[in-house]
Amino acid sequence: MANDKEQIVTETTSFELPVKKIPNASGAEAYFSPSGKSVIFNGKMAQDTTHHVYTVNIDGTDLKKINALGDDACSHYAPDGEHLIWTSTRDNVEMHRGNYSDPEDYPQGAELYMSDLDGKNIVRLTNNTQYDAEVGISPNGKIILFSRQTDGMIDLWTMSPDGNNQKQITFTEDLQEGGAFIMNDNKTILFRAWKKSEEGQEKMDMHIFTIDIDGKNMKQITHKSGTHWAPFPAPNGDHFAYVTVFPPNNYEIMLRSLKTGEEVRLTNNDGFDGFPTFSPDGKLMSFSSSRGNEKGDRSLKLFVMDVSSLNLGPKE
Repeated sequence: MANDKEQIVTETTSFELPVKKIPNASGAEAYFSPSGKSVIFNGKMAQDTTHHVYTVNIDGTDLKKINALGDDACSHYAPDGEHLIWTSTRDNVEMHRGNYSDPEDYPQGAELYMSDLDGKNIVRLTNNTQYDAEVGISPNGKIILFSRQTDGMIDLWTMSPDGNNQKQITFTEDLQEGGAFIMNDNKTILFRAWKKSEEGQEKMDMHIFTIDIDGKNMKQITHKSGTHWAPFPAPNGDHFAYVTVFPPNNYEIMLRSLKTGEEVRLTNNDGFDGFPTFSPDGKLMSFSSSRGNEKGDRSLKLFVMDVSSLNLGPKE
């Protein structure tokens, strides 16, 4: 049931702001570099048998494979612009392979790593046989945020950039928290969660929450039944993009204000649109989409949308 206090104005338009495809890149979850001129993403190129970490300029030049061992997942640029943080099973390839898309079969042995910009000088940050993934880093570079699965339950954890001071910050009995990012204030975490008790059901709601970085003051932001997935905060400290599903099965990207609950639809295409992220200056939004694919082709390509007119940049 929707929260009576939730006031939402949804604008559904038949047009989009200007969109450009990033050439030479196929994959998902593309996160901008501090300069906004390149992205790091989880890609599967023609020669790959699984997904690996790549970087590429947003004009499609300088494509680099960062890791070629194991199965890779979410990754980020560190705010210093000189390091990368990424997820891989590279040191646990003898374990059950698992599936990053199936919470009941997440790859146990997925670990977090830091490297330089060409994938060298690798430092392993976590060392266990659990699922450590969905990694992010605070804008000031002082805290790494990630999800860890223990005995089927997923919680949010933080640690120092060197892998020390690992600390669990959520302890909910039923919620499966993940897809979390630290907002520009370096104090607030934005994340999505579903209920463990609803896994496997035909209808499983996902909702968006905020929580303080010390694990206090958790608030549920969305309340209407349905999918509220893959949230990513805008640099202005108020808005965030997320993915919802329009009937019958159309994944689209929305923009929502934390302060007012007002929403605007950003994508409008019959293909899958998901995994939105913003450039540090708030002028571009990257996303992954199947738009333009031939029938039966479910692969995702990388796109950027010019959202400069929405005034999502950092507040001075």
